[in-house]
Amino acid sequence: MNYHPLAPRRVLEVREIYTVHYFEYTGSYAFAGERHDFWELLYVDKGAVEVTAGERRRTLEQGQLIFHAPGEFHALSATGVAPDLVVVSFRCDAPEMAFFRSLVTTAGEGERSLLARIVAEGAAAFSTPLNNPETRALQRREAGPFGGEQLLAAALEELLIRLIRQGSVPAAGGRRPREDGGVLEQVTGYLAQRLDQPLTLRQVCQDNLVGRSQLQKLFHTHTGGGVMEYFGALKIQAARRMIREGRLNFTQIAARLGFQSPHYFSRRFRQATGMSPSEYARSVKMLSELSGVNPDETANNG
Repeated sequence: MNYHPLAPRRVLEVREIYTVHYFEYTGSYAFAGERHDFWELLYVDKGAVEVTAGERRRTLEQGQLIFHAPGEFHALSATGVAPDLVVVSFRCDAPEMAFFRSLVTTAGEGERSLLARIVAEGAAAFSTPLNNPETRALQRREAGPFGGEQLLAAALEELLIRLIRQGSVPAAGGRRPREDGGVLEQVTGYLAQRLDQPLTLRQVCQDNLVGRSQLQKLFHTHTGGGVMEYFGALKIQAARRMIREGRLNFTQIAARLGFQSPHYFSRRFRQATGMSPSEYARSVKMLSELSGVNPDETANNG
């Protein structure tokens, strides 16, 4: 029996990595801007920033992602709220990269997991501090993990492929996902800025001028769940981050996130994570998330 090999098509290949950053800026930070001959992506992990991209200016909030094409001037400034940012610059010469010109989108759980993997692998593979804005060349660690750079590039390539798939495959009814992207982006940003409030679906729809059934269908298509389920998951995600930071106790976290009581917060946290807040604070899972990788998201999206 004769076998015939097939060489996998590599439609996108990251040829070079220039920088991998995770910045924690102050609320008054401003970057005057630059342009370069390679791609750059910027993800807002916390807070908000005003971004200049060519002739356009817009505000990006938590969970949003923007790409700067080679040669495009770009600058940013904080909006008064201290932002945390992921910035990755790289070379990919595939013609399909034209998709990312002027693209602003909201990262889902799968995309966030890949960004976390990029940051974690970058921190392990390179001795260059991730928070140094003056980085011009990455320095390899002498004892970096085996295959770390390759895993970083693979995660970046998967991120690019995922985003193109989401923006290119027609959705039900003949509409393309990016046509609904404006509504989804608006509502997810709205929710992310109101984690301290006990919102209702009716209020979300009224404030964003969108129909209930349309919004629910949109969220089910892109997140696999309803609007309020997504909002609840954002609250728990924020609670996990606050517990990892260790600056607030559980009662303060419950109040900060708009829960009716610490007991209700603890119950919802257990429903979402399988453990109480105090159990989570002592867990290996929390320690692994401090490294930048969420095991739940990796398992669900790997």
